[in-house]
Amino acid sequence: MIAIGAPKHLPVSDPGFLVRFEAEKPVPGPHDLVVRVMAVAVNPVDTKIRAALGEGPADPPRILGWDAAGVVDAIGAEVGGFSPGDEVYYSGDLTRSGCNAEYQAVDSRLVARKPAAGWSFADAAALPLVVLTAWELMFERMGIDADGGDFGKDLLVINGAGGVGSAAIPLAKAAGLRVVATASRPETADWCRALGADDVINHRELLRPQAEALGIGQFPFIVNFVNTEAYWTAMADLLAPLGALGLIVEPREPLRIGDPLKMKCARIAWEFMGARPKFGTPDMGRQGEILAEMARRCEAGTFPKIASRVLDGLSVENLREAHSVLEQGRAFGKIVLTVAR
Repeated sequence: MIAIGAPKHLPVSDPGFLVRFEAEKPVPGPHDLVVRVMAVAVNPVDTKIRAALGEGPADPPRILGWDAAGVVDAIGAEVGGFSPGDEVYYSGDLTRSGCNAEYQAVDSRLVARKPAAGWSFADAAALPLVVLTAWELMFERMGIDADGGDFGKDLLVINGAGGVGSAAIPLAKAAGLRVVATASRPETADWCRALGADDVINHRELLRPQAEALGIGQFPFIVNFVNTEAYWTAMADLLAPLGALGLIVEPREPLRIGDPLKMKCARIAWEFMGARPKFGTPDMGRQGEILAEMARRCEAGTFPKIASRVLDGLSVENLREAHSVLEQGRAFGKIVLTVAR
């Protein structure tokens, strides 16, 4: 099969930053599906894993990509609930080969049937990684009630227009929260509002005065999807007593986790979407269940499409464009690539 991979860490400007090569078509393990990939999305984790390759070289090149939608081609001996020909979507396992290839093997417990009813493969591929990250962080780690038990409470979403923010805003609104998102450009502020944000403030300016102008002195819930240390002091100040702070970005420097967070009895919740498959947790199948629930919401029209750009063809040049936009911090929503057949 044709695959695209990174032989080592190179800047996107280097002609060899990714290479197209011939790889063995995967054979399913006992719990696996082999999926014929129809569309993939690109995430910051792709650029981070590429950077982690160092001087390499990786042989064979590391196949990146952990957001896909496609058609089941083959199933493992212990797989139930799926058959060849099923249209599916998933994020997969960061420790295995990614989806930037014609075929990918993925543990069936991480997979769900893709939304139908007007949802293309490209639409579906934009969802899994960011939906799982936002759902697990807010509803499983932070304790927000997905069924409306926290109706009317305020949530601050720092970097609302990013991929995870684009999933978090409509999920939080469906749970009944009042959502204040941050964005710094007119187009990203409009994107947040279109996804349902009640208010948008600028994360390049002081947050407290902007929150107070909205009549909010403290937030019971804050999620940060961009830079942990840059907003640490502001988040500690704005978080309400007994509040929950949700994080996904590894800090690059030590952080003070005592007062005022200790004084407020704050919950600091970390989310890493890859934890369940990486460690083979007993509840690994929960990710497939979440995606199945999301497919139902998509089909019912209660969750929006979040792909902001769709590039035609899984190619080195299209991946170069997507990686470049992500590394420059210019992306909003999700960038998706279709796979020509």
